[in-house]
Amino acid sequence: MTNWLSSFFRLEQNNSSIRTELVAGLTTFLAMAYITVVNPSILSQAGMDFGAVFVATCVAAALGSIIMGMYANYPIALAPGMGQNAFFAFGICIGMNTSWQVALGAVFVSGVLFIIISVLPIREWLINSIPKSLKLGMAAGIGLFLAIIALTGGGLVVDNPATLVSLGKIATPGPILMMLGFVIIVALTARKIAGAVVIGILAVTAIAWLSGITEFKGVLSAPPPASALLELDIAGALNMSMLTIILTLLLIDVFDTAGTLVGVATRANMLDKDGKLPRLNKALLADSGATAAGALLGTSSTTSYVESAAGVEAGGRTGLSAVVTGLLFLLCLFISPLAQSIPAFATAAALLFVACLMIRSIADLDWNDVTESAPAVVGALSMPLSYSIADGIGIGFISYALIKLFAGKANECPAAVYVIAIIFALKFSVL
Repeated sequence: MTNWLSSFFRLEQNNSSIRTELVAGLTTFLAMAYITVVNPSILSQAGMDFGAVFVATCVAAALGSIIMGMYANYPIALAPGMGQNAFFAFGICIGMNTSWQVALGAVFVSGVLFIIISVLPIREWLINSIPKSLKLGMAAGIGLFLAIIALTGGGLVVDNPATLVSLGKIATPGPILMMLGFVIIVALTARKIAGAVVIGILAVTAIAWLSGITEFKGVLSAPPPASALLELDIAGALNMSMLTIILTLLLIDVFDTAGTLVGVATRANMLDKDGKLPRLNKALLADSGATAAGALLGTSSTTSYVESAAGVEAGGRTGLSAVVTGLLFLLCLFISPLAQSIPAFATAAALLFVACLMIRSIADLDWNDVTESAPAVVGALSMPLSYSIADGIGIGFISYALIKLFAGKANECPAAVYVIAIIFALKFSVL
């Protein structure tokens, strides 16, 4: 088995080992486990059954992650996306008074369109044509995006109607333990101790349990019935009134995935000598297939997760880590009380650490060429401030195209960048 795993996932060629990939998979799972609770909480507000969505979330995450690992050999796990689930519940179901069955149908149709685009060379051409500066900006932007997720999840930053954000109550258990976890992870990493991220998460979690700050809810429980399975209404989703919804779902999924794949793969040093992603078409098919499968299971769009960067920082370089994460999501069907017992501030510490590492990619920008550095920085800043990877990418592309055009360097801008910029300009003005 050891030899087969090493050969199948090409561990030696990627300077990795089974132990490293196991730790990386566990790290990614711990960073993503919150979705098993958060996603059902959000979709239940659209009228869906909490237990049914919990099952769909775990199975969709497991299926998507395992396919990504086995088929594309990428250390990237998948799960129902944050942002997409909010758009599903509040934008489509509540905002447009649409049934969740029809909304699931729209997700399925967008997933099928996503598969078609992934099979065709169009999307691979678009992603591989992205200039190096924008790729570096995406990686840094995802780092900033993770940072805002971590700081708000840990209670260090809170919303403010006057200033948008402000400092939370630092002298409370959540922020204190989050920063303690962050310090532990950084210190152990500096000492080159393996599994630093997992140790930090578990240490803070143990303190929270022992002190009574977080309730330990147990270990085992039987999974609830999968009552949302195949409950989607595809015919209802094919109504003309749903066209803009389907296109919006497609655009969000396409460019969220692009940003995550580029950002995480850049951090993992997976780009080839030409700065392109290897096996990109397989990764795109795995992601698009997961979206369609997730809709059949009963959840909103399933997508590649930026939290996979935590596993990459733990040493994950192959699809074995994604398979491990997927298997843990399956196990989570039976250990949901344990997964729910991990406090948000514990995983926030890990995400903040990963954010710090990813943001440093911006140092590799060509700062002597403002037409390259400025659009990358604007795109990176727009991701956390718009709370959308896709929108941040769009702003970065539009800025890059316009700056090159007006600076008299139009020939330096790839045709794909102009195409993506136009697509986003239409999205921002019409959808």
